Parts: sequence; C-alpha cells; structure tokens
Amino acid sequence: MAIENSVNEHAEQVAGLMSAICTRTLNHFAEEAKINGESLKDAFERYEIDYAWHVLGSDRLRDATLACLAQRHSHVATDAQRASLASILKSASAAQAPDLLMSFDNEVPEQLADTLCAVWTGRTLSPATAQAA
Repeated sequence: MAIENSVNEHAEQVAGLMSAICTRTLNHFAEEAKINGESLKDAFERYEIDYAWHVLGSDRLRDATLACLAQRHSHVATDAQRASLASILKSASAAQAPDLLMSFDNEVPEQLADTLCAVWTGRTLSPATAQAA
C-alpha cells in the first residue's frame, strides 16, 4: 500500500510540474522574437532558452528548487526528498518532446518548491506565499 501511495504521489507531483511549465516550439519562439524585433540568437541569450528536457533535467533547476525550499519555506530537504525531487524532474524531462524549448528564466522552481513543501511537511501555503506563486 505504501508503494502504491508513493507511486501515486510521484505521478501527481510530475503532473503538477508538467502543468506549471511553459514550452514552445522553435517556430513559435522564432515568431515571438520577430514580433519583439530581436534576432533569434539575442532572444535565446536573453531568455536562456534550451530544450525543455534539458532544462527540466538540469542540476541548475534542481538546485534552484532546493534553494526555494530553504528560502521561501525554511525547509532543508532530506536525502530522500532530494532523491524524490531528482526523480520528479527526471520523469518530467523524459516526458518532453525532443523539439520543445523552455526558458531557465521561469517560476518553475518556486512553484515546485511550494508544492513539495506542502506535500513533504503537511503545511499549507500561507496567503502571502500563495499570492507570490
């Protein structure tokens, strides 16, 4: 039963992460850059764009989420929680189409930290934290 709950919890957390991310195809991103009057290269640099699978699977996103947990919620993740976060990000990364792009400059670490803190600690978000998210 505990394994089933763990699998369901993992699936819910991955689904929550998937609903929070914003991805675009290269053509969509290029059109946005054109509308903004900037070159694709400039837009990629300014927004720190990479493949969604790469962003989600990066140490940078994992570390940013752990930092948000510590800063926003005063919660230092245990080793088991770090492993859970890595697994969630790995699953979300694997679910991405190979051609989808995503920015490192997004609110995913904050949103994921809020969700994980609520699950891991049983705390609900304060009104101020919920509005900031």
